[in-house]
Amino acid sequence: MTRLTRILCSLPLAWAAPAAAQLRYTVDLDDPATHTATVTLRVDSLTAADSVFQFAATAPGTYQTMNIGRFVRGLRAADARGRTVPVRQTSVNTWVFGDPARVRQVTYQVQDTWNAPAGELPVYPMAGTAIEADHALLNTHAMLGFPLRMQARPLTIRFHHPPGWTVETPLAKGPEGYEARSYDHAVDSPFLLGARITTSSLTVAGVPVRIAAYSRSQGVTADELRESMRGTLAAAGQFLGRLPVDRYIFLFRYVPPREGQAMGAWEHSYSSEYVLPDAPFSPAVGQGAVDISAHEFFHVVTPLNIHSEIIEHFNFQTPVPSKHLWLYEGVTEWASEKMQLDGGLITLEEYLDRVVRKMRVDRARFDTTVSLRQLALTSYTPAGARQYGNIYQRGAVVAGLLDIRLLQLSNGQHGLRDLMLDLARAYGPSRPFAEDSLYQVIAARTSPQVLDFFARYVDGTEHPPLGESFALLGIDLVLDERGLPQRLVPNPAATPEQLRLREAWLRSGSGPTP
Repeated sequence: MTRLTRILCSLPLAWAAPAAAQLRYTVDLDDPATHTATVTLRVDSLTAADSVFQFAATAPGTYQTMNIGRFVRGLRAADARGRTVPVRQTSVNTWVFGDPARVRQVTYQVQDTWNAPAGELPVYPMAGTAIEADHALLNTHAMLGFPLRMQARPLTIRFHHPPGWTVETPLAKGPEGYEARSYDHAVDSPFLLGARITTSSLTVAGVPVRIAAYSRSQGVTADELRESMRGTLAAAGQFLGRLPVDRYIFLFRYVPPREGQAMGAWEHSYSSEYVLPDAPFSPAVGQGAVDISAHEFFHVVTPLNIHSEIIEHFNFQTPVPSKHLWLYEGVTEWASEKMQLDGGLITLEEYLDRVVRKMRVDRARFDTTVSLRQLALTSYTPAGARQYGNIYQRGAVVAGLLDIRLLQLSNGQHGLRDLMLDLARAYGPSRPFAEDSLYQVIAARTSPQVLDFFARYVDGTEHPPLGESFALLGIDLVLDERGLPQRLVPNPAATPEQLRLREAWLRSGSGPTP
């Protein structure tokens, strides 16, 4: 996930048709001006063990506690004849059925998070729900509860919405509604609905990509976004060689910003969604979409194809952090800018300036005694949330230095891009790595010497060796009067060895150094 207050092939099984739905949801949006949806769940059968009805405490990739149950009102359970089945709320996110075997229907109202009072746990707008008179952005974890033991069961979602509204989502539509293989799959698949949504499409490395946009002022259209993003998406295809998805959709919501509320984007496996400030389209608006979408789009590599067991078996009840946030967000942020350099969209000087700026932000705005590992493991706490933005600063710099280190150890043949593609082929969407095994896996594929790098700069709190690493490329670090990074400058007297490694770095490895 990216905040502005600061984005190999899938196995064919991944897109197999879902099994017959055992959970059938209807979401009524016929009165969107109330900012509330009425949700009805129909279920064929529950057992005596299916007494717990759960709402999400958090969601993958958000790194925040949400407690969606606080937005729910009037939850009622009924049997096949419409008779009430006793139900009681036992915690902010949990309801318990008195006689679950009788339950055939659950209904409730849920307020959107965009218009609800923020309280002490504000929900990022790109990871919540917004129900407005002319459109809605919906994330299913912020809307749908589920019988706790049925998280892995297939489901369908049907909408009742005002006439003239269209629906954009990565999910396929079947005869009973939009189909998901599981609750996790539904959470991974946002919806943008409305009467004034513009759409456009293009092809990236042979993969169809769709863009859908809502703009309150109608000042931003999907066609304009497509033309702004075309170069970056082409660079992404070049950087990755082959996209690990068979389709993709960008969902943009442009609305006036609200004081004190973050805006930004949230990644998913086959889509990403954006809540950005509305304004007449301009080069700056287009560049803003490019910068943030470049990050989110690279998430098709990680965590879609490279993720730990904690991400694979997500706990919606209790937030359980993964220590590999450096991989999911730091590497992704690095790749979003490196692929622009490789694709000729930014100059070497611009790229180096971005690296220095990130390092200065790390020193000026964040606690440098907090390691990237600690940042990840505390990301759901208030203290961790205050440091979270540094994953896009120091986390991205550390990823870039790991790239240089890998190239050095392989004589310029294999860098971080090659490692990511290798891991994506080895694991893929449905095979996670063990949470505690990743460093050893990487060492086995590269060199045991990388273990020291992880110990010092990911698990430890040593300052990233910016000058030492870029010196290997014949690029000098200039410090200011306070000893802080000021700029990175290519050395005109670089040695042949430095120039060879720099050349390999500029093409991101993938071959022997001449």
